[in-house]
Amino acid sequence: MKRSDRSDGAQYLGLVKFLSWSSLALILLVNLFLSIFLSNYARQDVLTKQKEFALLLAENLNHQIYQRFTLPTVIGFGRVELSQPAQYDRLEKTVLSTIHSFHVSEVRIYDFDKRVSFSTDKELVGQTGYAGTAILEALEQGTSSFQVFSRTGMFGGIFDFNPKPGAVTLRTIYPLRTERSLVPGNPQGFIMGVLEFTQDITDDYQKVVDFQRIIIATTLGSSLVLFLILRVIISRAGRINAQRIAEREQLERELQQQEKLAGMGRMVAGIAHEIRNPLGIIRSTAELLLKRNKETDGANAKLLAAIFDESKRLSKVVGDFLDYARPKAPRQDTVDLAVICDQALTFLEQKCEDLGVAVSRDYAQGLLVRGDKDLLYRAVYNIVSNALDALAEDKDKARPPSLAVAATAGKEAVVLSVTDSGPGFCPENRHRLLDPFFTTKDAGTGLGLAIVRNILESHGASLALENAPEGGARVVMTFPPA
Repeated sequence: MKRSDRSDGAQYLGLVKFLSWSSLALILLVNLFLSIFLSNYARQDVLTKQKEFALLLAENLNHQIYQRFTLPTVIGFGRVELSQPAQYDRLEKTVLSTIHSFHVSEVRIYDFDKRVSFSTDKELVGQTGYAGTAILEALEQGTSSFQVFSRTGMFGGIFDFNPKPGAVTLRTIYPLRTERSLVPGNPQGFIMGVLEFTQDITDDYQKVVDFQRIIIATTLGSSLVLFLILRVIISRAGRINAQRIAEREQLERELQQQEKLAGMGRMVAGIAHEIRNPLGIIRSTAELLLKRNKETDGANAKLLAAIFDESKRLSKVVGDFLDYARPKAPRQDTVDLAVICDQALTFLEQKCEDLGVAVSRDYAQGLLVRGDKDLLYRAVYNIVSNALDALAEDKDKARPPSLAVAATAGKEAVVLSVTDSGPGFCPENRHRLLDPFFTTKDAGTGLGLAIVRNILESHGASLALENAPEGGARVVMTFPPA
């Protein structure tokens, strides 16, 4: 694959990741905004209801004070003087009976001197310095106001799962008036003082906090689910993209290799064809002269023997070149791999004995595949012969040399493996062992495994080179069943 193609693929995947994370961040922000908006709306609605209820309570308390205390006191005593214990007790009974069961924690009444003239907390009676701006506005302008106090703050209550009584309070400031006349059109009564009382609204406010928790938990939960889904999608897209890039690179490498090998094969086939006939003449002539001079001239016989052996070796090399460059089309017969393995091991039995190799066979008759018996025999023979060569070249010999040939037959494939106890495949060269003309042997052509691969591919089979877990090399051939 070209570098620009890989760069484009990486940029595309990076764009997908950016869009996915941006979408997740946008969804999270929108959900958080909606949760805050809804929770604040619910909180304001609850507070509005509480203020309306407090206003009704203030009006009722104003009415009760005027009807049950102010009028009777003026009639009985001539004027209101809370310094007199009888008047103070009467006002206290009126206030306490009115606020009973309304969660009112404290009631204060301020006079025009901004002094606490009445309080359920008697220690504050007569004290000054408690009147704030709201008290002054109520005295001067006759306006009502409300103040909400929370010990944990607006968002701190979310984390307080066991709030104490009085955690959230509502303070109501209401001008204490004489009641208006029943005659329509008469103005409102004049201000006598300022009424201030504090209510514990923790329970009602806690319902809003619970609603906020549900919204936030739902938002975070949905965002987490979206995050996991996007994470899975992005990871899967990344794996698929990486896999496709790898497959494309592998396909392009194979195409380039096939084009290179095709040109090389045509060249090799032409050269080998031109060499084959003269080499055959040299070989046959050397063989004929060797027979004639074997008993008469010892020196010439040695030279002729060397010429014959080298021409024979060159003839085999040329044959390998032609077999690789012009692979033979296989027949489609039913072949038993077990029989082929037996034939190859029988032919190489003497070599195994010379090397002291213990051979184990783990297969049964009936490993049927479709193919050419001669070509498959050549492939199995080359694999076993290479394994014996590796055992012969093994200088360490950490364990006794052994060779294991195993095969299994299934519904989907017939697998044949050849495992030796040699040094195994070198990790740096393993990916090049199937390339033509690459060899680690001093006298090799580098076409053995390449020819084996061509034979197996023509039969619809695959070839894999790996190192066995217990040490040594393993060659695995996988055939489609007959």
